Amino acid sequence: MAETEGGLSRGLMMLLASTGFAVGGVMHVHSPVLGAMAQEFGVDTSLIGWVATLTFAGYFAGLLFIVPIGDRVDKRRLILAQLGVLIAANLVLATASSLGVMIAGSFVLGACVCLTQNLVPIAVGLSRPDERGRVVGTVLMAMFLGFLFNRLASGLIGAYFGWRWSFAFAAIVLSVLACALLLRLPSVAPTTRIGYGSLLLSIWPLLRANRNLRLTSATQFFLAIGYGGFWATLAPMLLLLHGMGPAEAGLMAIPGAAGVFISRAAGRWMDKSGALPVVVTSIFVYIASLAILGFAAWWIGAIIIGAAVMDCGQRGAIVANQTLVAGVDADARNRSNTIFGAHYWGGNTTGAFLASMALAYSGWISVCLIFFGGALVALALQWRLAATTAARR
Repeated sequence: MAETEGGLSRGLMMLLASTGFAVGGVMHVHSPVLGAMAQEFGVDTSLIGWVATLTFAGYFAGLLFIVPIGDRVDKRRLILAQLGVLIAANLVLATASSLGVMIAGSFVLGACVCLTQNLVPIAVGLSRPDERGRVVGTVLMAMFLGFLFNRLASGLIGAYFGWRWSFAFAAIVLSVLACALLLRLPSVAPTTRIGYGSLLLSIWPLLRANRNLRLTSATQFFLAIGYGGFWATLAPMLLLLHGMGPAEAGLMAIPGAAGVFISRAAGRWMDKSGALPVVVTSIFVYIASLAILGFAAWWIGAIIIGAAVMDCGQRGAIVANQTLVAGVDADARNRSNTIFGAHYWGGNTTGAFLASMALAYSGWISVCLIFFGGALVALALQWRLAATTAARR
């Protein structure tokens, strides 16, 4: 097969991108239909917010306890096993009879979606060092497009057929993907043979030994508070303040995926100039989005513009930071990815919880202030990283 940038065959790159597209977006199927789910189960925004919170929490748990296994087993086997459970979880959610079942199923769904964290190590392992930014940008761009498609499709399906069909549709798409992976996904040799317990315990020394890994991951945690919080509260906020339902919430995925268009550009900039200027610029873009979103309670245009600007800031930072993390240790890429991903999705989980509580009890402005506080901490961490880098020179 013809080779793409970084030594990946075109066929494998397309398969990895397709997997990221189909699986990554499943994390957000619930986002545009939370308002409709709350109405059916007869609960308020603080309770329905647990669906989003436990989805992110499941992903966080998967990152900690499942993703590291990719360093000691064939990634193909791990991906296929998680995909099978993910399909079943979507079917359970589509037929859930209570909020409790929804919350439990959402946790399992999140834990299985973390199979996408195997895609970047596979791509980086087959690419040249000077092209890893572009390769990672391509894989992540496909995942971001998946976020857009799933939010949009979920909202429209929920509006016309009911929210349960949003999860049923996801199960159908994932079943088609499973057939393609069974036929085309190659085996990937493990990089270590240490036991599972020792594998998990080795994560802490890896984090402790690398200051850049710590600061980079912490930066993404504080930025993710705003991202997870925004999408967890978008549908309830639109219903509460503007009287809009799942279709309108789903359509917000279009401006909310603007970062797709800057992912590869951010990767190229990362290859040329390093991560720091990309991340700092991205944080300032993110802060600008919060100023715009502050007017969301009064003007629907602020939500559209703010979502687009926020996504650009988030995606630029993720591409640069994840490329940097993937190069920390070639024999521990899954564990490095676990550290980074756990911080990112831990931030999403924290943001979903804090924002849902703030919206229910204090209003939208308090939600935006939480996001702004996280952005300031992220900026301070980058300043510290820059000072450390300068001192070493």
